[in-house]
Amino acid sequence: MKKFVSLSALALALALPTFLVARQATGPVSPAILYKPTPRPDRVILTWAADPATTQAVTWRTDETVTKSVAQIIESDAGPKFEPQAQSVDAKTEALSTDLGFTAHYHSVVFRNLKPSTAYSYRVGDGQNWSEWFTFKTASAKAEPFSFIYFGDVQNGIRSLWSRVFRRAYSDHPEAKFFLYAGDLVNRANQDADWAELHEGPGWVNGCTPTIPTPGNHETEKDAEGIYRLSRHWRPEFTLPENGPRGLEETCYTLDYQGVRIISLNSNERHQDQAQWLEGQLKNNPMRWTVVTFHHPVFSSAERRDNPEIRAIWKPIFDKYKVDLVLQGHDHTYARGGLKNVPDHGTMYVVSVSGSKMYDLNPQSWMNRRAEDTQFYQVIRVDKDKLTYEARMASGELYDAFELRKRSGQTNQLVEKTPRTPERRRKAE
Repeated sequence: MKKFVSLSALALALALPTFLVARQATGPVSPAILYKPTPRPDRVILTWAADPATTQAVTWRTDETVTKSVAQIIESDAGPKFEPQAQSVDAKTEALSTDLGFTAHYHSVVFRNLKPSTAYSYRVGDGQNWSEWFTFKTASAKAEPFSFIYFGDVQNGIRSLWSRVFRRAYSDHPEAKFFLYAGDLVNRANQDADWAELHEGPGWVNGCTPTIPTPGNHETEKDAEGIYRLSRHWRPEFTLPENGPRGLEETCYTLDYQGVRIISLNSNERHQDQAQWLEGQLKNNPMRWTVVTFHHPVFSSAERRDNPEIRAIWKPIFDKYKVDLVLQGHDHTYARGGLKNVPDHGTMYVVSVSGSKMYDLNPQSWMNRRAEDTQFYQVIRVDKDKLTYEARMASGELYDAFELRKRSGQTNQLVEKTPRTPERRRKAE
């Protein structure tokens, strides 16, 4: 007896993407299928390699059939007929062999000679397979008010649980000029699926708002000789400044943004070498505010964790040059403080976590505010002589807040603005 398939069922089957049909038949889709690159650009992400007022870096991925790639850029216009006037810039291309069995090509461009405080549209591709047109705005050439968003460790639950934190942060604060990550962006340094999920949460936003990342210990992995090496993905995925110590390019670097000097340190290695470089960046610093970021905290917030070498080598330099704010990760808890213990300079230290992995808190006297078992993002605003800080939970609810105010010839004034939100602890002290 013949079996007939209804026309509606056949039409539905034909309409389903191939991987969904395969999933119905075989179970979960392999990451090698889900994350395989194509000739069309993906993982488009903005960073900076030089002055944010006059340059913009962009990086993207394709499959290995794309050997020559290009970016096009033009000042933004409300009309749709600007494409013929766009300027083309040839991209640099490098290959990356992944653990999923394929080789991807990563392409990068640094747009130069841009106008400050100007909106630009750009796209990337190979001349036939293009991304959509993205838009960004260059920084001002002078100190002006702005805000940015800081994330502690992403690392775990990237697609399932961290994505909601990013999306809440961006939807509530779309005015933020960049995203700063304090290390452990992924869990497994050289596993492509982790990097894919890191891009999936932000999606198109990464192509419009720049990222400032610093590497954590999970961006390193032991090689055949037992030596921890930086992830093979780090430099292909990001295009960052190479103004740090030799051998630490794109992991230890500095950027100036509208009156703020932002310094990324690589807390995985060569602390003393970076100390000498750091002192030079702080000694000759014309910016009103200084923000330093790295992964392993000066003051640890989790149980059975401490970083005495970093504290001994870097903290005296922070003290000497009165660094305003230090943003860290690693300990999968939340804590901030330090001002009351060091009244001679007023550096505020923060440890935070945005992903789903949580540790037990180790309460200490340096902490003005603390929490555990909570996903956070932080919004930091700078306006002339005032720096405003807010720590918000994955729900968007305010958990912690303060202001630092510059005073001529004196240390920063701390103004506590902690809300009445109950302290989040999962066990009694």
